[in-house]
Amino acid sequence: MRKLTSCLFISLDGVVEAPAAWMRGELYDDIPDLPLAEQDAVLLGRKTYAEWSEFWPASDIEPFATFINATPKFVVSKTLLDVDWKSSTLVSGDLADEIAKLKAQSGKTIGVHGSIGLVHSLLLLGALDELHFIQVPVIAGTGRRLLEHSGPAIQLDLQSQRATRTGMQYFVYTPRL
Repeated sequence: MRKLTSCLFISLDGVVEAPAAWMRGELYDDIPDLPLAEQDAVLLGRKTYAEWSEFWPASDIEPFATFINATPKFVVSKTLLDVDWKSSTLVSGDLADEIAKLKAQSGKTIGVHGSIGLVHSLLLLGALDELHFIQVPVIAGTGRRLLEHSGPAIQLDLQSQRATRTGMQYFVYTPRL
């Protein structure tokens, strides 16, 4: 069975929305190597798809531009009627059922990039196998936080952690089932 992982930039105060608004420019040169080679599919929410399908096809920000443009993308949405970014497929059925079908296919890891609402839903469903956080040494102040919810606690186990030379921390957690 395939793994489903998410990767998000996160500030010290838990903000995951629009990291370009609060991340210092020099930190981009120190981003930890992301496990892109382990992924052969990407899951995106509607908002992230709308933004990224306008930006990434013309981008030369490597290695992510080549990766995201060439990799099959599954777009979760109840409101979109079609998707036209190369290698994109619309997923509009029951989220738990659709994720189970994707994970049952042969292949490598499925990565969820951005897509805050989708990551939150997947976490609450128990469908995420790993959460990757790149913690940036900044207090963002405002913006959406992934980890705000009013339900029972979601327990996580730290699998790995490393620091970069500029003070970013790269954490990999697995949710306890």
